Amino acid sequence: MGRARRRRALIVASPGGHLLQMLALEPSWSELERTWVTLRSPDVEYLLAGEEDVVYGHGPTPRNVPNFFRNLRLAWRVLRDRDPAVIVSTGAGLALPFFVLGRLQRRRLVYVESITRVDRLALTGRLVYPLVDAFFVQWESLTSRRRARYHGSVL
Repeated sequence: MGRARRRRALIVASPGGHLLQMLALEPSWSELERTWVTLRSPDVEYLLAGEEDVVYGHGPTPRNVPNFFRNLRLAWRVLRDRDPAVIVSTGAGLALPFFVLGRLQRRRLVYVESITRVDRLALTGRLVYPLVDAFFVQWESLTSRRRARYHGSVL
């Protein structure tokens, strides 16, 4: 639990809007040593071209049980090797195995629900909600959940 761990973040975001929302949150993670976990796609390779540490998970992830277990093994290796103090995600399904293991290992977990979720949390949001230390929503309409925090939109 040395100094390096306190300054390292694991950033988990699926391609597309989830990744774009995480990039919009750059002021919150830019000073940290970080590892990105995402799925391989041309937009990801372009957007993360300047990042030193990018790990690619197994997709598709929505409701795909075999890939959940592949990503659970990946999460075990990444958490062991990178030893992050915090895991941050904007979703989607790729985040779940990292948050499950992160909770078991008592790491700080921060989830930012997608801006597209106005009336109801996404499946991933509902699954990780009981695990997280901080849960942010981008619409005031979602603050009815006891621990959900609203501080505006990231976009």
